[in-house]
Amino acid sequence: MRAPSKKPGRKTQSATLSARLNERVRLEAQADGRLAASVDGYPLDLGPFSTGAIKQAAGLRAGLPLGSFAAARKPLDQEISALVRRLARSGLIEYPLSRGNKHLAVIEPQVADYWPQAAKLRASDTVVLSRFAYLRRRGNALVLESPRAAALFQICDPTVASFLAQLSKPQKLATLRQQRGFPGLELFALLADCQILLTLDAKDGDGLRPQEGDDNLVLWDFHDLLFHTRSTEGRQANPLGGLYPYAGLIPPLPAERPSWPGNRIELIGLEPPTRAPLPMPKLLRERHSVRDFDEANPITLAELGQFLDTTARVLSRWESPVDFEGDGPVVGFTSRPYPSAGSAYELELYLAVANCAGLSRGFYHYDASAHALVEIGAAATELEAMLGAAQFAMDAATLPQVLITIAARFGRLSWKYSAIAYSLILKDVGAMVQTFYLTATDMGLGGCAIGTGNIELFARMTGLPFHAEGPVGQFALGRGAQAEAAD
Repeated sequence: MRAPSKKPGRKTQSATLSARLNERVRLEAQADGRLAASVDGYPLDLGPFSTGAIKQAAGLRAGLPLGSFAAARKPLDQEISALVRRLARSGLIEYPLSRGNKHLAVIEPQVADYWPQAAKLRASDTVVLSRFAYLRRRGNALVLESPRAAALFQICDPTVASFLAQLSKPQKLATLRQQRGFPGLELFALLADCQILLTLDAKDGDGLRPQEGDDNLVLWDFHDLLFHTRSTEGRQANPLGGLYPYAGLIPPLPAERPSWPGNRIELIGLEPPTRAPLPMPKLLRERHSVRDFDEANPITLAELGQFLDTTARVLSRWESPVDFEGDGPVVGFTSRPYPSAGSAYELELYLAVANCAGLSRGFYHYDASAHALVEIGAAATELEAMLGAAQFAMDAATLPQVLITIAARFGRLSWKYSAIAYSLILKDVGAMVQTFYLTATDMGLGGCAIGTGNIELFARMTGLPFHAEGPVGQFALGRGAQAEAAD
């Protein structure tokens, strides 16, 4: 018998990594021999270059293979390398990885000093996706990114996505290479350099949370690290700041929320007993959280009215056109006692009242424009659920006498701000909560900020879509049962 012939191993054509201008950039040769880049209409001087370099630089529109100039032995290659490095430092270069005429992926830098490097991988290595890595749709593209990564990868070949899906658990590269359509070690090496892909030693086990990074990284949850990096500058290349991304598509939300239609309780004219105001240093030092309340001596409607007047009432209003070369929309603004990003004042107050002298148990919206409470017909079971959850969160002996839910009209900020809108909302909540604390202390009342809140319960009680207006903070208010330790 003849021995069976050996089957040849699968061979994969090498992939080519190129550098090309991103679509926002245009190169313009100047009469004095200098080269400039136009980025969204803004000029960027790149310095003097030879005629040959300027001519070859035109190829960056379609892409130049990195291998053609990376070694930089010839003067012309050195010029092109210097030009690409200069453009890369400004985040104006992206890197297609191609096999033949087909892109596998396009690498988009997220930090200014990113330059593609290939990590050393062996067929015997075991690899797994980082727990911070995620695939998402962006427009008509599929992108793979991670808050740890210095670049994101636009996935151009669906086969690549199928291999990535397998990497939710550790896989040996030797096994992956035997599969049809294997995208090649080049892509995996680039992913490993960006810490999107991890290599595991035998001691690393399953590659789950304790095996990735140092102790500080272990302590981060996925969504928290993502939010931190995507709402700040330095580790992401998305447009950020007051860019008015939806002007012309969606009208701005009004400065003051339209009033609810329910029964209205006017707060104007209610006068609680007067107290001598405390000086600010004393207020700051005496501020503390109160979790248990005096059920026999609850907060009064007049005190609640004064608290809301001091902390949240609209003080003034005005309008101003957005400066779009004379063609921008007119936007309304208000002023209130606490600071707010861009004077947006997107926060609204909803009160779950359990025990307030002069005010029926129920669920109310505070109309900051009219200084009035408007009743919302929430079910008694829902009201109890909201109050009970707050009591549980505080580990308190009693229900809060008044539970204030701080809700945000999200579009009020996201109409203007790109990438940082939600981050700004949370900063505004912090400013409002401190205002609550200081006012409660000055009035001889007790209060406690609560770190959780049920967005679905709030949506049922109000009938509002959770993405249009929803809870971003809570504060329990009432008359404290006794003096409590500061925290």
